Amino acid sequence: MSAALPIHVQALEEQLKNRLVPTHLEVLDESAAHTGHMGANAEGFGTHFRIRIASPVFTGKSRVARHRLVYDALQNFIDQGLHALAIEIIEQPH
Repeated sequence: MSAALPIHVQALEEQLKNRLVPTHLEVLDESAAHTGHMGANAEGFGTHFRIRIASPVFTGKSRVARHRLVYDALQNFIDQGLHALAIEIIEQPH
């Protein structure tokens, strides 16, 4: 089995924008803070991410359903080796 290539912030941002049409989006690569931990790679990036997102798609959905939408939008990256994903849902202003 070959090692997965590191995933880049820009690729995650593009996919989230296309799938969830966010009104706010921050994607942070926190991989360097996990060097030496399970799922980290030798490059120090591309395995551990934090996503802060607001989207009208989340309106009326539970916290679990909102997180599932983010995971579903990024499933191909998870399949490629994205090891950890911290999701922060930001509420839309009323």
